[in-house]
Order: sequence, then C-alpha cells, then structure tokens
Amino acid sequence: MNKIKYITGVLAIGLFFQSCEIERFPAGNIELSQSFQKVSDAGYWNTAVYSYLRGRSYGMYTSATDIQADQLNASQDFGNRSGDEHRWTGFLSGNYTIRDIYQGYYSAINNINTQLQGFDKITATTDAEKAQMNIYYGDAHLARAYYYLNLTLRFSKPYNAATAATDLAVPLLTVPDMEGKPSRGTVADAYKLILDDIAKAKTYLAGVKGKVGSTKFNIDVVTALEARVKLYMNDFAGAKESAAKLVDFGLYPLNNTQAAMNSMWYADNGSEIIFQIKVQRPSEMPNQIANYYGYSAGNKDYRPDFLPSKWVIDKYDAADFRKSVFFKEVKVTMATVNVSETAKIVNKFPGSTENGLNVDINTNYSTPKLFRIAEMYLIAAEASYRANPSNTADALKYLNALRVSRGLPALSGISGATLFNEIKDERFRELAFEGFRLDDLKRWGEGFQRREPQSLNLVRVGDEYTTKKVEASDPKFIWGLPDNDISLNPNLVQNQGW
Repeated sequence: MNKIKYITGVLAIGLFFQSCEIERFPAGNIELSQSFQKVSDAGYWNTAVYSYLRGRSYGMYTSATDIQADQLNASQDFGNRSGDEHRWTGFLSGNYTIRDIYQGYYSAINNINTQLQGFDKITATTDAEKAQMNIYYGDAHLARAYYYLNLTLRFSKPYNAATAATDLAVPLLTVPDMEGKPSRGTVADAYKLILDDIAKAKTYLAGVKGKVGSTKFNIDVVTALEARVKLYMNDFAGAKESAAKLVDFGLYPLNNTQAAMNSMWYADNGSEIIFQIKVQRPSEMPNQIANYYGYSAGNKDYRPDFLPSKWVIDKYDAADFRKSVFFKEVKVTMATVNVSETAKIVNKFPGSTENGLNVDINTNYSTPKLFRIAEMYLIAAEASYRANPSNTADALKYLNALRVSRGLPALSGISGATLFNEIKDERFRELAFEGFRLDDLKRWGEGFQRREPQSLNLVRVGDEYTTKKVEASDPKFIWGLPDNDISLNPNLVQNQGW
C-alpha cells in the first residue's frame, strides 16, 4: 500500500480553508503534495520557518552551554535541573538536554528540506511572485545554515583546516528523510554546506535591505551569520570583512547610554539589533531563560537555579553600565537550607515590556535577539588581531569603539597576548549568558576552573560545583550524540569519551 504523507499543525490550519479536497484526509491534515501548489502555499511554509526558529532560540538552546561553563554557580535549591551539564561527571549521552536540542534542530531542518523540495513544484508567474519566492528560498537556506552551524559547534571538534576533512561532524541532510539512517559528515563537509546555504541566501535575499530590529531575514542577517561562521572556521580575513561591512555601514550604531541598553534588553528596542524573532502573546511566545530568575510571587523573593559567580560580576568595571543592566540585586532565598541573602541575579533576560509579553513579575518572556552589532565589533576585533597580530590598529579600533560605548576608557599601547586577552574579556562581558561561552573556550583551546561564588551559603560547593576544574582536552566540551539515535542508527559513530 502506498504511503501518504500528511502535513499537520500550523501549516494545515492555514491550508485547511484553501483546499477543496481536504475532506479526503484526516481532520486537521492535508496531503503533502497539495501544500505546494501556489505561491501563497509557500508563504505558509515560510511562516513555519520563523515559528520553528522561535521555538529553538533562548531557553535551553541558550542556557545549556553557559550552565556547563564557568559563569554560573548552582544554587542550593536548583533541584538538579541541568545538574548533569553543570557537574560534567554525570553528563551522559542519554541526557534529555542533548536529546531535545539535537532533535529540535533536526526537526526544523527536516521541515526546511521538505519545503525546499516542494518549492520547486510551485510556478511563480508574475515578477512579484518570483520576488516573493526568492525571499522564501533565501529564508529557508539561511535558517538551515544557522541550525547546522549550531549542531556542528555542539557535536563536533572545532574547525581545524588540517583535520577538518576527517573530523566527524553531524549527519548532513538536504532532502527530507525521516526514516533514513545517515552517517556523519565531516567538519569540512558541514562548513561547506553551511557556506553554500549562506551563499544561496545571499543571492536570494540580495534585494532585501536590513533594518534595525528586523524580525525577518535580510541581507544584513546573512552577512552577520557569515561573519560568525568564518570566525569559527578561523577564516579571520573573511570574518573581518563580513563583520566590518556591517559595522562600517553605520545602520546599527552602538548604544552609548544605560537607558539605551535598558531599552534593548527590557523593551526589545534599540539601534544595535540586527535580527530578533517576532513574538507576541498568546500564540507566539518565546522560550524563557527562567532558571536565572526564579521569582516567587508568594514569598516576594527570588529562588534561581543558578547565580552568576562573584568573579564574573567583578569582571565589569564600576563605570561599565552593562553591570547594572545585566545584573539585579535582590533578596535570594534558599528554602532547603533556610537562608535568605541579598545577591545579584542574571537580569539580561528580565522579560519584555513590549507586545504584552509580561503581564506581571512572575513571567520573564524576552524576545530572542540572535544577531546584534556588538557581536560584529567583537568579531572584527578578534579577526583583525588573529589575521595579523603585529598590526594592532584595527583590532584596537573595533575593541575601543565597543568599550567606549559601554562607558569604559579606550585602551592604547598594548599588543600580543595582552591585547588578545582584552578582546576575549570584552567578548566575555558583552555576550555573557547568550550561549557563546563554552564554544569560545573550546575554539580558543582553554579549560577553566570555577571560582569565587557570591555566597557560599546560597550555592552548592565542592569539586563538582564551585571549584570544578575542566581541562581543555576534556571530551565533554563536545557533546555526544543522543543515545536513542546511536541505538537506532548503526551508521552513526559516537564521539570519544561518551
């Protein structure tokens, strides 16, 4: 008997009223081939691209690697939520965070592969329809590049030109195949696919100009992803070129006041935002990063799972206005040990006042900001230095522009390791808690040791917590493929140490 594929959920809702044949299929479903007949059908699939992206941003997709790294301490009451990642020693390939992130990215990729294959069946007849289809193609390719980059960063070794052709990445699927058993591609293959998708997106979205705070992909978002990818590939000349293009364009000026920084993080407004995901109550809500917040309405205090370490907070100079934006001093209670103390919590994702996302202090829904111009300054600074360490002028130019905008003095007369450490420290401060830290340590070849919590009374202490030491060679910087996938697919090879 022939198998009939159905499309369900958000797409079916939109297509239900368009198909006179819908009664042939189960309620709420439409046969897949019928969802690729008109340009308007492609529009429903394009809506799904952003819906999937919203569900795969923030939440565990951002917090998991930061909890694993060195910026946070587990609180006394954290209840072992994300405990395996934080301790490292019990972090196994059966972990639900690994499973859910891996499956989340691949389900989005399968959806994109399905629509790209289906788009080829749609005939656009007018110039307007052709232009619209170009946007839909461009959005799909860019989203797939984004997902494959994140998968490769998490489940593969850092890019090394000498070994990329043999280092294993993840399965690289470009056609829908829910029943296949693909083997893993190489790191070289993965980055080739990512760059190919970026090149296609650059062509399809060439006529879509960037704008501040865009909630749709455009040519500037393509350039921002390209800069990020090339930095991770150690293509420093290419990374600098892409990042500097956005910086020098001038459309996204840096915030230079605390009020402007507050507006960006608390109200989703600001000149620095290259791309953020559209969210709105009640149907398009984002993931929360609630484990840093933990407000208890009944007790009028905060009970977060993780607190920022004291040494992290101390990394911010008193003149750096990010310190008062990214952290909030509150009453923190740990009920299991009957302790209440004043401490600072992570306040970078406090909950947006826009779009009616947060109706009271109990919620902290924040609009995911996937690309900001500050990251481009940091990429341009690091890439300038690493491309030519003897030429410090460009690196200092981009680094100082960001520093001065945050209330810090410009640096001068430094070079070599001193300059590189300043660039890394500035990246640490600016991108804190946005999910970059573990991948940065991995690509820099650095281990870490946790240290200096805010209060020994509020956090778990010991070798697996406050004094955890991880060598750069630890295999768990690279996540293992999920147990279930390894069991079901004999063609997959597990990562070393898992």
